Amino acid sequence: MKIDVSKEIDFKTARSGGKGGQNVNKVETMVEGYFHISNSLILNDEQKATVQKKLASKINSEGFLQVRSQIHRSQLQNKEEVIKKMNTFIEQALKKEKKRIATKPSKAAKEKRMDTKLKQSQHKQNRRKIRPGDL
Repeated sequence: MKIDVSKEIDFKTARSGGKGGQNVNKVETMVEGYFHISNSLILNDEQKATVQKKLASKINSEGFLQVRSQIHRSQLQNKEEVIKKMNTFIEQALKKEKKRIATKPSKAAKEKRMDTKLKQSQHKQNRRKIRPGDL
């Protein structure tokens, strides 16, 4: 399910550290994106609850999902990166996990397990002191 929240993201820019030469101190290339989950028109109430539950560690105290990017030297590329990350986070949160189908161990696996248990048991038996009554 593809969800595009780019229309509902608020962006803020700041000066980014790292590479950039003379531009690093004067061009605001770092981009932070804020997506208010509870005010979203794209998500329904059930989806909002799911996203808030699964992304609780990434949501700040005001209820905004906050994503930042300062990888690239251009603001536009960082903005696109923020949108991509935000969409990925929300899609992953809304993806339904498949139920695990329980399987039984194969006959060979059971035999191997029993064989290793027997060998381990014999190994431990050999560590004991030999008493006259054991022979």
